[in-house]
Amino acid sequence: MKLLKADLHIHTEYSIDCNTPLEQIISHCQETGINCIAIADHDTAEGALKMQGIAPFPVIVAEEIMTPYGEIMGMFLQESIPGGLPVDETIARIRAQGGLVCIPHPFDRFRRSALDSEIIQELAVQEQIDVIEVFNSRTPLYRSSAKAKAFAQKYGLPGSAGSDAHTPYEIGNAYVEMPEFSGRDEFLQALAKGKIKGHRTNPLVHINSVLARLKSNLK
Repeated sequence: MKLLKADLHIHTEYSIDCNTPLEQIISHCQETGINCIAIADHDTAEGALKMQGIAPFPVIVAEEIMTPYGEIMGMFLQESIPGGLPVDETIARIRAQGGLVCIPHPFDRFRRSALDSEIIQELAVQEQIDVIEVFNSRTPLYRSSAKAKAFAQKYGLPGSAGSDAHTPYEIGNAYVEMPEFSGRDEFLQALAKGKIKGHRTNPLVHINSVLARLKSNLK
C-alpha cells in the first residue's frame, strides 16, 4: 500500500500574510517528498481550487475561516466561505458543501486566531468537530500539542498535522504519513490510521508573515 506524506495546512499568495505562488509550492513539495496537501488560505478557497487544477498530486480544498471567536478550518470545500460569520453559521456552511470541520492550532495561547477553548469544548460535546489539528509546526509550546492530542483521544477525533507554511521552506515541517484515500469519508478513515511526523518551525518565520501582511495592506 502506498503511503502519502500529507501536509494538511499550507498557505499561498491568496492569504493576506503569504507571498508564495502556487507553482513554487508544487516545486517544493516535489523536492521534499510531500505528495498530498491541504491548501487552507485565510477566508478564501480560491487558491486551493486553482491548486487542485494544476498540482500533480492530491490537493484538499480547505480554508481557515475567521469567526468572532477564532478560526475554523473547512476541508473538502467547493467554494469560499466568508469570514466574520458566527461559529454555528460557519459550520453550517461547511456542512452544506459536504465539507469537514477541522480545528486548527487549538489551545495555542500565543495565537490570537486560535478558536476559543470553551467553544472547542462545546463543539466537541455537540459532535460538531470532524478533525483536530494535533501538531502545527508554528505552534511554539509542546503543551499545546499535548493538550490537542489528549483532546482528540478523549473525543475519538482523528488528528491532523500541518506545517502552516507561509513560506515555501516550511512545507513538510509537519505532515501525516497516511494511506491513500478517495474523498472525504476515506480521508477520515486514512487519517485515523496516520502517523504524525515533523518538527517545530523556528519562530522567526513569523516575521515573513508580518512583512507579507504589510505588503498586502500597501497594495
